[in-house]
Amino acid sequence: MEPRRVIYYLAVLFLSMIPLCGCQDLVPHDTPSLLNPKFQRSEVVGILAGFGTTFAAVPDLVAMLKRRSSAGMSPRMTAIMGAFQVLWVYYGLLILSRPVIAWNVVAVLINFLSVGAYFHFARKEKGRTEECGWELTERKRLPIVDVNRDYTHRP
Repeated sequence: MEPRRVIYYLAVLFLSMIPLCGCQDLVPHDTPSLLNPKFQRSEVVGILAGFGTTFAAVPDLVAMLKRRSSAGMSPRMTAIMGAFQVLWVYYGLLILSRPVIAWNVVAVLINFLSVGAYFHFARKEKGRTEECGWELTERKRLPIVDVNRDYTHRP
């Protein structure tokens, strides 16, 4: 990158920081919730955020249960997510955060249900293929066809 451009970027960055020097009073303070004074406002935001992230895995679980097939599901990714959500539960216990604890316990259950359903359907699918004598193979990729090439003449 040109030295002139670097100086320009640094100047813009410095000038954009000047207005932020007087913003100490604009920092949001954690106040009791208007809906339930026992909760802090940060806990209400945590509950809403946790709801969204916890139930993000539910559509895959529901789709797998409707299909009654393990196709398209990655048990490794889901198991890893579940294991790290156990760490989030522990972290929530350390910081005494009800939203972190509650939503991650639910997320752990959803993820381990997904892994369990995957292995259940995979075992059923394996039994079906052995009964019929079929072998499941990966689909082979077809070659890309060049529309500008003349395939009638072979060299």
